[in-house]
Amino acid sequence: MRASSRTANKTAKKTGASPKVDIRDVAALARVSIATVSRTINYIPTVDPALAARVWKAVEELNYFPNTQARALVSGKSKLLGLIVSEITNPFFPELIHEFEQVAIARGYEILIGSTNYEPKTMELCARRMLERKVDGVAIMTFGVEEFVLDRFTAENIPITFIEAGTHRPNSDTLAVDYRAGIHEAVQHLAVLGHRRIGFISGPLSLHSAALRRQAFLDSLKSVGIAVNPAWMIEGDHSLDGGRDAMKKILANPDRPTAVMCSNDLTAIGVLHALFEANLKVPDDFSVIGFDDVHLAEYTIPPLTTVRMSCRELAEAAVKSLLSHIQLVDGRTEATSKSVIQTRLIVRQTTGLPKGALSDLGGANHPGG
Repeated sequence: MRASSRTANKTAKKTGASPKVDIRDVAALARVSIATVSRTINYIPTVDPALAARVWKAVEELNYFPNTQARALVSGKSKLLGLIVSEITNPFFPELIHEFEQVAIARGYEILIGSTNYEPKTMELCARRMLERKVDGVAIMTFGVEEFVLDRFTAENIPITFIEAGTHRPNSDTLAVDYRAGIHEAVQHLAVLGHRRIGFISGPLSLHSAALRRQAFLDSLKSVGIAVNPAWMIEGDHSLDGGRDAMKKILANPDRPTAVMCSNDLTAIGVLHALFEANLKVPDDFSVIGFDDVHLAEYTIPPLTTVRMSCRELAEAAVKSLLSHIQLVDGRTEATSKSVIQTRLIVRQTTGLPKGALSDLGGANHPGG
């Protein structure tokens, strides 16, 4: 052991602190050069796998924590990916953050999170914080983004991945969600069950994603020959309270639908609560379908039928997109690409036959009643 390390360790023993370990100690224990340790902990793919395995074993034995700031100064890379989401209180976004972090860590990156709550000023502050921390790339998962924020990242040549509302910029990719496929499955599912009176509670229509989901629903109704009733098309706000209030508006109308589809799961859970308050049973009195398939959807009573938009697929596509730009030699490209995130219906227990369908069927088969 080097003299400096011995001195540090003696001091540590006297004070009760942990011995200080640096990259040279790792190199000595792994029997490799300091350069090999540096390349290994920076996840450079050209390192011989056998040498890398020795380095990681030494890192674990010595409980070594690389100095990320020093590493960034040397490599010019922070090994940080930014992730900007809309609101941390919607369970979809914590699940997305979890998946994004898992994928990023597996690729040798940490993440820096910002939540905008749909406020341009907050989004600007998120962007500033990420620029100050010199993130290597940013995934913008807000379902809507201000142009001036994008300008900040573009000016610093930082790769960006959008969801939905991407623009043609250098170092940018768009992740498009195929809302139409999952929503069409949901409408078909209700139609096969016998529903012809179907309502829809959207998110704020100022959001591009909410408008796309609403239009997908309208197109799906048309494709199966079901008429739209404007009284059953309610604009919500993607929240629990918004779902409950929207359902109360539908229930206040004497001409009611037999099924309601919602633009997200939080809205659907609010709808379930409103139906519970009205002493109506799901799915006996109303069928309900959500969108997102958050983990909580499995644990509502009854478990929620919903359209799945995979957080894992979103995370993997976003990280892959960012790294493809980061790893370019010149760090810049004029080419943009578009990945499609699939959606599909997950049938649980909030959908069933319309109320009275069995008695109507019985009447049809036995005219005498």
